Amino acid sequence: MTNKRKSQSILLVVAITSFMGTFLVSAVNIALPSIEHSFSLSALQLSWIITSFILGTALFMLPAGVWGDNSDNRKLFKLGLIVFTLASALCFVAPSGTWLIAARFLQGVGTAFSGTTGQAILVSSFPPERRGRVLGISVSAVYTGLALGPLVGGIITQQFGWRFLFLIAVVLGVFTIIISIFYLKSEKKKDRVVKKTDKLGTIIFMTGLTTLVYGSAQIPSAIGWTLMAISLVLMLLFWRIESRAENPLLNTSLFTKNRLFTYSNLSALINYTATFAIVFFLSLYLQKIQNLSPRQAGAVIIAQPIMMAIFSPIVGRLSDKIQPRYFATLGMAMCSIGLALLAFLSHDTPIAYIVGILVWVGLGFALFSSPNMNTIMSSVERKHYGQASGLASSMRVFGQIISMSIITLLISINFGSQSVEAVPDELFLKAMKWGFMIFATIGIPGIYFSFFRGNVKKK
Repeated sequence: MTNKRKSQSILLVVAITSFMGTFLVSAVNIALPSIEHSFSLSALQLSWIITSFILGTALFMLPAGVWGDNSDNRKLFKLGLIVFTLASALCFVAPSGTWLIAARFLQGVGTAFSGTTGQAILVSSFPPERRGRVLGISVSAVYTGLALGPLVGGIITQQFGWRFLFLIAVVLGVFTIIISIFYLKSEKKKDRVVKKTDKLGTIIFMTGLTTLVYGSAQIPSAIGWTLMAISLVLMLLFWRIESRAENPLLNTSLFTKNRLFTYSNLSALINYTATFAIVFFLSLYLQKIQNLSPRQAGAVIIAQPIMMAIFSPIVGRLSDKIQPRYFATLGMAMCSIGLALLAFLSHDTPIAYIVGILVWVGLGFALFSSPNMNTIMSSVERKHYGQASGLASSMRVFGQIISMSIITLLISINFGSQSVEAVPDELFLKAMKWGFMIFATIGIPGIYFSFFRGNVKKK
C-alpha cells in the first residue's frame, strides 16, 4: 500500500467514525419525545439520556489521550469502536429507561477512546501544511453526522421507532471495525518507553467529574450545591497533584506555559457550552410548540449542521494560510448573536426565521471549529498530540456537561418532576428563553480568548 493510499484510508476510517458518533447524538435528540413516551420519563430523567453519554465520554477522554501517547493510539481507537458498537446493541434492546441510560454511558466511553485517538492519528499521519485541510474534512464528517441525524433520525423514529437508530449505529460500527482492521495497522515503535499513568490523579479526576455531573442534576437542592462544591475541591486537588506528578494524566505546563494552547481550549470550552443546547431545546420546541413531527423537526434543525459540514473543510484549508484566530473570533461572535436571536422564539415564529438563524449559527460554528482545532494541535510538540487531542475533545465534552447542567437547573426550577409533554407551553417557552439568553452571554468571553490567543507559528 502506497503512503498516499494509506493516508487516505486513515482519513476515511477516522471520518466515518466521526460521522457515526455525531449522527447518533443528533438523532437521539430528535427522538427524545418518543423515548419519553415509551418509558414514561420525567423531563429530568429524559435529560439523563443525553447526560449519561456525555459523562461516559468526559470520564475517559482525557485518560484516553494519555494512554494513547503512552501505548498505541490505533489499538485504543479500535477498542473504542468495539465498545461503542456493543453499547449501541444494548441500547437497541433496552427494556427500561434505566437500562438505556446505562448503555448510553458505555457508548460515551467508546466514543472517548475512538474520538480522542482519531484526531491524534490524523495529525501524526499528515504533514503540517495539510493539517488544516485534513482536520477540516474530519470536522466536516462530524457535522455531516449532525446534519443527517435530525432528518434521518426523525424519519426513522416516525416510521420504525427510536430503537432502530441504535440498530443503524450497530451496523455502522461493525462496518467501521472491519475497515480499521484492514487499513489501520498498529505502529511499531521500538524506542517507545511505556509510562505508568498517574493513578491517584485519574481516580480524583473521575470522582470529581462524576460528582459534578450528578450534583448538577440535583440542584437547586442543598445536596446538589454541596456535591458541586465537593467537585470543585476535587478538581483543584487534581490540578495540584498533576502539577507535581512524574507521569501526569494532565500536563499542566501545556496550560501554564502555552497561551496559544490555553486560550484556544478555553475558546472551545465556551463555544461548546453555548451552542450545545440548541438542538436539545429546538427538538422539543418544534415538536411541542410548533406541533411538527419528528421528521419535520429534523428537516428544520438540519440547516445548522449542513452549513457546518459545507464550510468546515473550506475554512480549515484557509486556516493553513491565514491566521486561524481571525476566523475563530468571527465564528464565535456569530454564534453568540444567533443564540440571542433564538431567545425570542414564540408560538407563531415563522419556520423560515428559525432556519435563517440556524444557517447563521452553522456558518459561525464552521468558522470557529476547524481553525480552533488546527491551532490547538499546531501549538504542541508531536509527543503531546494524543494529550492535546484528548484535552481539546475534553473541552467539548466539559462544555456539553456545563450546558446540560444549566438546562437541568432550568428544568428543575420550572418543570419539577413533570414531563415535557405536561408542562404548559408558556412555561416551556420561558425556560427556553432564559436558557438561550444565558448561553448567548456565555459566548462573549469566548470572543476575547479567541482573538487574543496569539498567532500560530508557520512551519
